[in-house]
Amino acid sequence: MQQITVRVPASTSNLGPGFDCLGVALRVYNSVTAARDGLHRHFHPQIVSDTADRFFNRTRRRPFSFSCSIAQQIPQSRGLGSSATIRLGVLLALNRLRGNPLDRLKVFQLCAELEGHPDNAAPAIFGGFTVAGSARGVPTVQRFAVSPRLHFVLFIPGLEIRTLTARNVLPPKIPHNAAVENCANACTLTAAFASRDYEKLRGVFADHLHQPFRAKLIPFLPRVVAAAEKAGALGAFLSGSGSTICAITLQDRDRIAAAMKRAAGSITSRVIITCADNHGAKILTSH
Repeated sequence: MQQITVRVPASTSNLGPGFDCLGVALRVYNSVTAARDGLHRHFHPQIVSDTADRFFNRTRRRPFSFSCSIAQQIPQSRGLGSSATIRLGVLLALNRLRGNPLDRLKVFQLCAELEGHPDNAAPAIFGGFTVAGSARGVPTVQRFAVSPRLHFVLFIPGLEIRTLTARNVLPPKIPHNAAVENCANACTLTAAFASRDYEKLRGVFADHLHQPFRAKLIPFLPRVVAAAEKAGALGAFLSGSGSTICAITLQDRDRIAAAMKRAAGSITSRVIITCADNHGAKILTSH
């Protein structure tokens, strides 16, 4: 029986102003194991069956029966790209079991379509800091390695936030000057990551596209961000659609984590301190 295990990193996306385009892969992982099995009919979770259907349709290859198990370390519905890791794990495993009809870029594009946005799929498959865009409707990506000097402090509340819920609170329009500031901040962020001049990240995580509106769902967001920055973080922001709040720092990781927890008050939470994953999705076993 052919069996494939794929390890896929979590990701923090948006980074404040880079809505739906910026992301960083993190050293927290989900693993997907798939085995080709023509003897039994398997009933999969919706996310697995939908991904498999799209894979077989896109590759125009005959579907085959397979078993699938998921080992999850990434908390769900917390803005850390959990759904993207599962979709990528299934896609990469089926692709290998089918003889690799898709290259890595095509797998990323397929995952971005399934997700509805590319900002988690890009770092999860390619690793590092990624800028995801679109050329004539086709997802594109640029990738930059991230230094291990940079640490990511993840404040993870017990509160779950569904992506659809978080998108439904966004307004249809924003003022022109707010859009300009977002563009400037996102460009500065990208330049700082590309050049590894991380001190230039300080003060450019401000956002006007989504965070002020999602604070209605996560009322402790502004004070946790302010506490992280006061404690020495280069910046802090809502990770994806939340509810995780991510602080980025070169120093004082534990002090920043403690400040974030204090600012949240009695909110049930946990903290993970980690670094960027520069490798992306990786096939661990194949036999």
